[in-house]
Amino acid sequence: MTTTLDLAAHLEGLRAAMVAMVRYADRAGLRAPVPTTPDWTLRRLVAHQGMVHRWAAAVVTGSEQTPDRWEHEGHESTDPLEWLRDGAIEVVTAISAAPEDLDVLVFLADAPPPRRFWARRQCHETTIHAVDALAASLGRYPVAADAPWIGDELALDGIDELLTGFLPRPVSRLRSDEGRRIAVRPDEGEGGWLVELTARPPVTTRFVGGVPEADVELTGTALALYLTLWNRSDEASPGGGWDDWRDSAQVVW
Repeated sequence: MTTTLDLAAHLEGLRAAMVAMVRYADRAGLRAPVPTTPDWTLRRLVAHQGMVHRWAAAVVTGSEQTPDRWEHEGHESTDPLEWLRDGAIEVVTAISAAPEDLDVLVFLADAPPPRRFWARRQCHETTIHAVDALAASLGRYPVAADAPWIGDELALDGIDELLTGFLPRPVSRLRSDEGRRIAVRPDEGEGGWLVELTARPPVTTRFVGGVPEADVELTGTALALYLTLWNRSDEASPGGGWDDWRDSAQVVW
């Protein structure tokens, strides 16, 4: 099982993230730079997120996909935050109405069935970009205490999606010719993840109980680890050698 959260919890997580994203974008202003996504302004972030919501809705419903047009709409909208809300409503409606046996594209390793996959993916897509909006309002990388709307279960689920879904794909650039083992152990729960790096795509396994032997061990609260592993915070960074993660463990489609 790749997630312990059900579809309703993921859609609620998306809703909470959208509320936070709009709040922080409105507070900072759409011209504000986004520290966690260099060279982006909040206007570009809003256009990107709104495009992704509309694209995901089109995948789920089998509709025409026009991401360039949607992103242009986001940049040109006279009310970009309302336009952003409309996209969130569209994707939630599409997922809610989809059949349980939905058969559409999924693009991560170890993925849940498509309907569950898209709810989970859009939940974390929106949550991480809400953190970007938070960073813009703060003018710095955030820490866990800055994002109280993100619960422990959602954070643990987002760590799992990143480590077991994104990292093991062939497009992942995180490699180690010498071999390296990274253990991720949150304070909450009784287990964690072991990421094994070689010259090939990473291999991630979940563990329960004692921490396996590792070259690097990351510990901290679930939320601190979630933000750090998604490159939105330095709070749980172990220090030396962690630049390789920030440079190479980037989420790409």
